[in-house]
Amino acid sequence: MNRLQLKASVVEREPVRYTPAGVPIASCTLHHRTEVVEAGVARLVELTMDAVAAGEACGKLESCEMGVETLFTGFLAKKHRNARTLVFHITEMQGTGKD
Repeated sequence: MNRLQLKASVVEREPVRYTPAGVPIASCTLHHRTEVVEAGVARLVELTMDAVAAGEACGKLESCEMGVETLFTGFLAKKHRNARTLVFHITEMQGTGKD
């Protein structure tokens, strides 16, 4: 199963674009920071991640306030067919006030 949930905030957002079929696509950069316990030791985890949202999720991402922690749900996929880098494809959001 390929499912990712991440509490993060939007720190960058690009203008909405459209696929040839007319589906809106929003791209952004998410920032995540938390403390986790690994092998009994507390560890600070901080990361930024590229993300995209299509269709209805695109509208929700566009209305999401910058810098506000939100729970994002989706999946990971290659950025392009031959790419090695991954992108988080957002399918659901909670905490934006626009649920």
